[in-house]
Amino acid sequence: MTDLDIAQKTEMKPIREIAASLNIPEEELILYGNYKAKIQLKYIDKEKAKRSNLILVSAISPTPAGEGKTTVSIGLAQALNRMGKKCIPVLREPSLGPVFGIKGGATGGGYSQVLPMEDINLHFTGDFSAIEKAHNLLSAIIANKLQHRIGEPDIDPRTVLWKRVMDMNDRALRRIVTGLGGMAYGIPRETGFDITAASEIMAILCLAENLEDLKRRLGNIFVGFTYDGEPVYAKDLKVTGAMAALLKDALRPNLVQTIEGTPAIIHGGPFANIAQGTNSVIATRMAMSLSDYVVTEAGFGFDLGAEKFFDIKCRSAEISPRAVVLVATIRALKYHGGVPLNELNKPSPESVRKGLPNLEKHLENIYHFGVPAVVAINRFPGDTDEEIQAVNVHCKCGDIKVFETDVWGKGGGGALKLADAVSNLAESNNKNFTPLYELNSSVEDKISTVSRKIYGAKAIDYSIQAKRDLEKIKKLGLTDLPICIAKTQKSLSDDPKLLGRPKDFVVTIREIEIASGAGFLIPITGDIMRMPGLPRTPAAEKIDIDIDGNISGLF
Repeated sequence: MTDLDIAQKTEMKPIREIAASLNIPEEELILYGNYKAKIQLKYIDKEKAKRSNLILVSAISPTPAGEGKTTVSIGLAQALNRMGKKCIPVLREPSLGPVFGIKGGATGGGYSQVLPMEDINLHFTGDFSAIEKAHNLLSAIIANKLQHRIGEPDIDPRTVLWKRVMDMNDRALRRIVTGLGGMAYGIPRETGFDITAASEIMAILCLAENLEDLKRRLGNIFVGFTYDGEPVYAKDLKVTGAMAALLKDALRPNLVQTIEGTPAIIHGGPFANIAQGTNSVIATRMAMSLSDYVVTEAGFGFDLGAEKFFDIKCRSAEISPRAVVLVATIRALKYHGGVPLNELNKPSPESVRKGLPNLEKHLENIYHFGVPAVVAINRFPGDTDEEIQAVNVHCKCGDIKVFETDVWGKGGGGALKLADAVSNLAESNNKNFTPLYELNSSVEDKISTVSRKIYGAKAIDYSIQAKRDLEKIKKLGLTDLPICIAKTQKSLSDDPKLLGRPKDFVVTIREIEIASGAGFLIPITGDIMRMPGLPRTPAAEKIDIDIDGNISGLF
C-alpha cells in the first residue's frame, strides 16, 4: 500500500481523546473538526520543560527525494511510547511547494505517519495562509506609503527589499516589476516573490515566545531607509498590530496524532536551506511541558537545519537537546559515492563505502556542539545486508553505534533498539550544547566559522553587493545577530555538484539579507533561490479527488 492508502485505512481517535491523554480538557481546545485542534499557550510550563529529554533527528546530505527524517522521528516517538516513555514528536507543517513539486508531503510514511495526512499536507489549520496574509499586508502598506508619501517616514523606494510571498513554487515570480499602468497603480519598482516558508514572518512565528514577543519581533522588521538615510522598521508604519491580529490563531501549535495514536504537535514550516528549518519554539516548549521525551527534526542535512537549530533556535529559547539521531540511507551514501540517481536501486557496497565520508563529516559536525549521537539507517526494501554491513564496520571503527530501522513497515516496532539506545543516551547526558560561535563576533567571523567548521570550506569570497550589505548591517548596529546561511542542501559546499565530502572549496556570499524581526542575518550563497521552481514533472500531476471527496496521489 502507498502512504495515502495506509493513512486512509487507519481508524483515528477523536482529537479530544488524544488531548485527554495529555491532561488537556476538551473545552480548552480550539477544534478544527474531529481530528485537529490548537492548544492554548497556557499549557507551556518552562520549569517542566527543563526536565524533559529533547532528542534532535537530523541527517546526512540528502538525495532530492529526502532520506526520511520525519518518518524516523515519528517512528522513534512511537517506539519510545511503546516502551512506556511518554513522548511527543514535534514537527514542521508541510509547504504546498514541495507537496505539489518534487518531494511530496511531509507527514512521514508507511506506519510512521501523522494524521490526518491529507489535511496536514494541504491547508491544515490555515497557519501558512495567515503568515502569507500578514507578510503581504506589510507589502501592501509599504506600497501604499510609497504612493501617497504622506507623513513620516518618507521611504526611499530604491532601498525597499521587502517582497511578497505565496506558498507555491513559481519561478516566474522571482523577479517582477510592480506599479505599471499609470499613477493610480502605484510606484513602478523591481521586486519579487519568495515562498511562504522563506518569509521572515514564518521565522518570527517560529522563534516568538508569546504574543507580546511576536509583536515586538514584527515591529523590528527592517523595511528600508528614508531619503535622509534613516532606517525604517515595520513599527514605524503602524502595521504591527494588524499583522499580529492576522497571526493570533496561527501562533497556537496544532495537536494531531500518529498512526499509532501517539499525540503529535505540528507547527510552523521554515525551510532549512533558506531559513532556520525547525518547528516553532512554542511547539517545542509545549511538547516538553507535556511529556518526558520530545523528538523533533531539523530540515535537510546537519549542515543546514541542525546547525541553525543549535545556533539560532536553541540559543534563543535556552533549550538543549540531550541526544542527536543522524539518519542515513544506503541510497544517499551511494549517491555521495558517485552513483547516478537512476541507478541507486542497484546493489553496490563499494559505492556505499565511497559515500561514507559524507556521514563522517556530519558526525564531526555534531560533536562541535558537544551532544552525543547515534546513527539510524532508514532501511529500504532494496538495501542489501552487504551494504548495511559496510556502514556498520565503518562506524564501529569510530565507536559510533548504528541501528537499522524499519519504521515505514513496522511503525514504532521498527525502532525499539534505537529508542532504547537514545533514551539511555539522553538520560545520561546532563550537559548543555556548546554554540559554534559567539554572538559578539563579527559577521565575517561567524560566516567563516560555519563555512570552515561545518561545511569544510577553505575560504570565503564576498561579492561587491555582500560587502555593501556588511556595511549596511554595521550602520544599523545589527552585527551581534546570529547568522542563517542560505545554501544548497545537495552538498556540504555551496555547489550542488560537489557530492561526498568536498574539500578546498570556496564559499561565495552573494548578498546578506537582514531579518532583524526574526533576529538573524541571512548570508545567501551560490545560486540559492528563496522561491523554488517546479520540476519537469511535478507531483501535482498525480494528485486528484473523486466525486466522493477522496483524495489520491498524495505521497
